[in-house]
Amino acid sequence: MIKFKEELSVKEEKNISGETKLFLSDLAEFDIRNPKIRTFALAKLKPGEEVGFHKHEGECEYYYIISGTGVYSDNGNMVDVCPGMVTFTPSGKSHGIKNTGKEMLEFIALIIRD
Repeated sequence: MIKFKEELSVKEEKNISGETKLFLSDLAEFDIRNPKIRTFALAKLKPGEEVGFHKHEGECEYYYIISGTGVYSDNGNMVDVCPGMVTFTPSGKSHGIKNTGKEMLEFIALIIRD
């Protein structure tokens, strides 16, 4: 099964002001999919916006940074991220990411259930 990016639905997450802060394109949007994959998405985070610090239970999450720059909170330890970097958050741990650059921060988000 193959899809082109034009066929993917894009979801938008709003900030407190009601403005779009995050665009998510579900890359696993097929009739048949692995039930262990909760999320496999292209995420685009606007400058100054963030995915808030949160904990994962019963699942792990990877980010693959495609473009832009940001700061990643690895269980409270702040790390600068740039294209080509991969982050990993195991079950029971927390993370978040903020776009600190002047362009869109694009990354692949993959959440796998235990």
